[in-house]
Amino acid sequence: MLDNLTQRLAKVVKTMRGEARLTESNTAEMLREVRMALLEADVALPVVREFIARVKEKAVGEEVIGSLTPGQALVGVVQRELAAIIGADLGPDASQLNFATQPPAVILMAGLQGAGKTTTVGKLAKYLREEKKKKVLTVSTDVYRPAAIGQLETVTAQVGADFFPSKPSDKPVDIAVAAVDYARKHYHDVLLIDTAGRLGIDEAMMQEIAALHAAVKPIETLFVVDAMLGQDAINTAKAFNDALPLTGVVLTKLDGDARGGAALSVRNITGKPIKFAGVGEKLDGLEAFDPNRMANRILGMGDILALVEEARKGVDMEAAQDLAQKIKGGGKFDLNDFKAQLSQMKKMGGLAGLMDKLPAQFQQAASGASMDQAEKQVRRMEGIINSMTPQERAKPELIKASRKRRIAAGAGVQVQEVNRMLSQFEQMQSMMKKLKGGGMMKMMRSMKGMLPGMR
Repeated sequence: MLDNLTQRLAKVVKTMRGEARLTESNTAEMLREVRMALLEADVALPVVREFIARVKEKAVGEEVIGSLTPGQALVGVVQRELAAIIGADLGPDASQLNFATQPPAVILMAGLQGAGKTTTVGKLAKYLREEKKKKVLTVSTDVYRPAAIGQLETVTAQVGADFFPSKPSDKPVDIAVAAVDYARKHYHDVLLIDTAGRLGIDEAMMQEIAALHAAVKPIETLFVVDAMLGQDAINTAKAFNDALPLTGVVLTKLDGDARGGAALSVRNITGKPIKFAGVGEKLDGLEAFDPNRMANRILGMGDILALVEEARKGVDMEAAQDLAQKIKGGGKFDLNDFKAQLSQMKKMGGLAGLMDKLPAQFQQAASGASMDQAEKQVRRMEGIINSMTPQERAKPELIKASRKRRIAAGAGVQVQEVNRMLSQFEQMQSMMKKLKGGGMMKMMRSMKGMLPGMR
């Protein structure tokens, strides 16, 4: 989503770090580059002006000028002010959901049609159940969109939450009131209300959502906005903020390919914190929003904490420890281990998800790689390994010409693909030996050539 902005700002940051002295000239040049990068990314002009003014004020102050490493100090100023613009100035607890009410805590989801409200309700239900250990009930008051109620029922079942049924013939306010009563009687901690959207702002939708808000008195009213909307996101945010006492924002499709700068503007326009960011279509693709970590990612500094969290959720620690002990003890890394590593990587968001969270200098090791092509190759490699016998997986040296032909036929690929996979496996074997000594850069160098476009 923010790749272009990240590349531009990461370049500026790298240049700034190399400055031994800060002068009026090089500071002005840096600010001009930052301004252009933000404007090209669709960040609203008032937000850009405020950001540049805040950085300039700090840059000419003693905070930077008196520093022994002014270039690095200026990077720190840019990072802090960018974090402040997207919500850090609201305090560390601003992005947390509020449950300080007599159960059920009602959370009302508002936004335009197509913003991803229904999917976000499912993702949020999963997050609340697994991360916050809450008993969750969902309900749809969207009586206009065909299959909207059925869609929410399906995603709710997939995440293991409870669903309150409704019919297109019911009135939205009546549905919501009945759901609150049901949630109270059945001891649900949280009720998530999915509301109707329109293709654009209209008076009828605003009146309906205002009536719903008055009827159920939600503790949280979250504005769900498509991060790919561009400048329209700002107008939509203003309209909803005027009609409802919003408590927070959820950005969806943050993994899309639009310029995405408007996502940085919504917090500033509404004055409300961004609470969650939706990444990917899967129901576990919802991240609690952290302004400081997002600022780091935008500036090309990576988000190692997010990577650690993904690992904690997606990696089988017992299996990982067993593999580590096996390698450390001189054991042989076989194709079963290789397949397990591919599966773990998929659980952590795939190659693109992993690369996105690494700092810029590590991403450069994979520069030019087509992540989509690489993901396809990973799936193909899994298919090839699945076509082998247990004995072949444990002893890859047994795989000669006739076995390769059989494996290729079973996986639906050419023999050359099997040869390529075995070559990549051997590279991984070699990498595992090198990793005994540790070192991330050593690992990244070893990965070159393993995937399409990596040189």
